[in-house]
Amino acid sequence: MQRQILSSITGIGGKGGFGWASTAEEVTQGIDATNLTVIVTGGAGGIGLETARVLALRNAHVIIGARNMESANEAKQLILNATKTARVDLLKLDLASFKSIKAFADHFIALNLPLNILINNAGIMFCPYQLSQDGIEIQFATNYLGHFYLTNLLLDKMKETAKSTGIEGRIVNLSSIAHIHTYRGGIRFENINDKRGYDDKRSYGQSKLANILHANELSRRFKAEGVNITANAVHPGFIMTNLYQYSSIWIKKVFRFVTSMLWKNVSQGAATTCYVALHPSLKGVSGKYFVDCNELKPNWLARDQVLAQRLWDFSTNLVNAPHQNS
Repeated sequence: MQRQILSSITGIGGKGGFGWASTAEEVTQGIDATNLTVIVTGGAGGIGLETARVLALRNAHVIIGARNMESANEAKQLILNATKTARVDLLKLDLASFKSIKAFADHFIALNLPLNILINNAGIMFCPYQLSQDGIEIQFATNYLGHFYLTNLLLDKMKETAKSTGIEGRIVNLSSIAHIHTYRGGIRFENINDKRGYDDKRSYGQSKLANILHANELSRRFKAEGVNITANAVHPGFIMTNLYQYSSIWIKKVFRFVTSMLWKNVSQGAATTCYVALHPSLKGVSGKYFVDCNELKPNWLARDQVLAQRLWDFSTNLVNAPHQNS
C-alpha cells in the first residue's frame, strides 16, 4: 500500500516502467494480439469493457461474457465504433448460476475457437446478504466460485490451445487489496452461507482472497503438469464503477475523500489486467499478485498453500453438489 501511495503521488513506474498512472493502451503499446482469443467476464461495463476494448484494439478476438445482453450489445458497438476491424462476440453469462456458466462454456466450446487468455473480471461488491441461484452466499459465488467453475470447464480447451499453438496461455483473476480484510482464518469453510455472521465488507474480502488463492493453486497445478499456462491475480486499483452500487452516497463521498490520492480512471484501472494478460515480459511468470503493473507480495493468507489446496477441494465439492435451485 505504501508503494501504491508513493506511485500515485509521484507518477513513477516500477521495474517495467509502468505504474499507478499507466493506462491500458500504454502498457499494451506495440503488442500484436492477432493470434489470440480472449474471454473477458463482465466485459460489458467498467474496467471489463475497457479491458475488452484495448485487447480488441490490439487485434485479439474478444469474447465478452455478460449477464445483461443489452449492455453487452452497447459495449460491442462502442468497441466497434472505436476500432472498425475489432473482433468481438457476446455470450450470456451469469456467474451466480452454475447452469448459466455451464451453458456459456458449452456454447464457447461449440464455436470451435482456441482459447489463449481467460480474464476472470466480473464481480459485485458490498451487497446485502443474499444467496445465489445455487444457494451460495452471493459475493463468494459471483466473484470467486463462478469463476472457479468456469475456469475448470475451460481448462481442457486452454491446455489444448497452448499445446497445439505453442503460445503460452494466461489466466488473470481480478482480486483486490481488500483481500487483507476478511474473516478470521480467511475463508469461512464451515459456515460460508451463515447469515448471522455476515459482513458485507469481509465477505467481499473473502471472495477476493479466494481469487488469489485460486490463481496460486492453478499455477502450482500447471507447473506440476508441465502445462504452458500461467495464472496470476491483480488488484486493479480504486475506480468508481457500478461496483459501488450497494454503498450509500455518503460512504462513497467519505471513502473517496480519504483515499483521493489512490483513485484511478477506468483506463488506468484496466492497465494491470491488460499488462498481465498480454505483456511479453511476463512470459513464464505465474502464481503472482500484481498491483499497478508491478508484482507485490499479498497478505500472508493469500500465500498459504495449504489454504489454497483446501479452498480448491471445498470449491470442487460445492460445484459438484446437487443444488435446490440449479
